[in-house]
Amino acid sequence: MSITESSAFYETSTCTLFHADCFDWLRERDENSIHAVVTDPPYGFIEYEQSHLEKMRNGRGGVWRIPPSLDGYVRSPLPRFTVQTPEELALMSSFFEEWAKLVYRVLVPGGHIFIATNPLLSTRLYGAIQASGLEQRGEFVRLVTTLRGGDRPKGADREFPGVTVMPKSNFEPWGIFRKPCEGTVAENLRKWGTGGLRRTSETQPFGDVFRCPPAGRSERMLAEHPTLKPQRLMRHLVRASLPLGKGVVLDTFAGSGATLAAAEAIGYHSIGIERKSEYIALAVDAIPRLAGFVVPTMADGQLELL
Repeated sequence: MSITESSAFYETSTCTLFHADCFDWLRERDENSIHAVVTDPPYGFIEYEQSHLEKMRNGRGGVWRIPPSLDGYVRSPLPRFTVQTPEELALMSSFFEEWAKLVYRVLVPGGHIFIATNPLLSTRLYGAIQASGLEQRGEFVRLVTTLRGGDRPKGADREFPGVTVMPKSNFEPWGIFRKPCEGTVAENLRKWGTGGLRRTSETQPFGDVFRCPPAGRSERMLAEHPTLKPQRLMRHLVRASLPLGKGVVLDTFAGSGATLAAAEAIGYHSIGIERKSEYIALAVDAIPRLAGFVVPTMADGQLELL
């Protein structure tokens, strides 16, 4: 019995979650059987090591930055990617090049990938994915003010009050890639149902800039994952990934199941792969809760689409 048959951990009529290593799962999956990939991977390879997660829980040391509370609100930890060594960066490139080759095999022609990244690592990630033969089709920018950057020199903020060490981060990049089409986009749409992106509406094409704040307290209570992506964002991306609204969306780094929950809310079929037992247990509870989450209305003056 193959891993894709034996390790299904959670399943509904439209959603399946596997407890497996995504490399093993992708090697055994049939070719040309996935129509889109929407995923938020580990940006590096040290933030989810047990030693660093333990330091995060203890509130000191390691790659995770514990931001100060604001107005009594305890904010989520953030990984610091500037601490990675050249060896760790090279490992990241090799990892994603191999990942992209396996994803290429299971994607149907014209299938799209949306993959989250970080401004410090995006060029390295994009180069690794392009090496597999996947076409870069642009970049999706989520406008969101984060806690990264903007700090004065550590231990010398009064001595250098006019200096910022790194730019204050106000966006999150997502790479957009596509497996080459068979023939024209129209021909590929007729045969595979892929090749383009689903329009936001009849009058509004899918755009590459989207304003979306972090998941709020009520949403994070449904899935206590350190890097939870909000349903407002995930439903927007998942919906766009299947141009005709048909097919299977894959998340190879499922985490708390936010991608699968978004697909469930929209009515798409989805598959998630997660290797960590603690996140599998979290996702089983979180997927139905997040799928039923009512996304708050944006405040007056805030535009989702730009």
